[in-house]
Amino acid sequence: MPSSPAPDHPHDDSAERGPRGIQSIEVGGQLLLALAHHGRPLPLKDLAREAGMSPAKAHPYLVSFQKIGLVEQEAEGGRYGLGALALQMGLIGLQQYDPVRLATPLIEELAAQTGLTVAIAVWGNRGPTLVRIAEAPSPVHVSMRHGTVMSLRDTASGRLFAAWLPKALWQPLLALEAQPVSAKEMQVTLATVRAEGLARVDGTAVPGVSAMAVPVWDGAGHLVLALTAIGPSATVDLRLDGLLAGVLQAQASGLSQRLGYRPQAAKA
Repeated sequence: MPSSPAPDHPHDDSAERGPRGIQSIEVGGQLLLALAHHGRPLPLKDLAREAGMSPAKAHPYLVSFQKIGLVEQEAEGGRYGLGALALQMGLIGLQQYDPVRLATPLIEELAAQTGLTVAIAVWGNRGPTLVRIAEAPSPVHVSMRHGTVMSLRDTASGRLFAAWLPKALWQPLLALEAQPVSAKEMQVTLATVRAEGLARVDGTAVPGVSAMAVPVWDGAGHLVLALTAIGPSATVDLRLDGLLAGVLQAQASGLSQRLGYRPQAAKA
């Protein structure tokens, strides 16, 4: 019995393997990643080591990257750094990133993961203002809606912004607080926030309701928004080494990196 003819279109398993790439670009890209990670020019030997290749292998890639402006070499010392095209691409990328838009799906994930209400707060004309809210499976019975302005003294979001924004921005707003608060009292509170790297309140604004807020930074090292988790005090883990602090800080760190933030550069 004659065998069946081969199909005109043999099975293509490329879709199963995923999209095909160009290996040489992926290999050379490790050099660019190394430069971006360190944020400063590096000698050929150090750059090659960071990219996991020999100097002899790295050099041809760097020559090609120089030709198109992704890399430039210093006249003195010969160190390699990111070139004009790479910097231009970075600036364009940052312009495309709206911090609130990027953070919005994150708070939905955090609310589902933690079982708490999670909000995005930004600095507005009247102080820390909620602009996005992801309700917990069991919503907190607190008056929170888009546009709510948070107390500087009594809320985690308010303390977070006051801790890192210039005093001239927030001090005039202390007069609007429901209860009188002295500048000295605020300074003690804000020093604690800066030392811990986040803000915590335990039933301060509303009895039985606690909150934790963590900062998100942009490429210039400016505080652009707060990720704030809010819930019944019995269910909010306010420990600095607790699960809630860990997941909030992980998301805030990832978002800050997408916005161009580099902790080493901010501390320099």
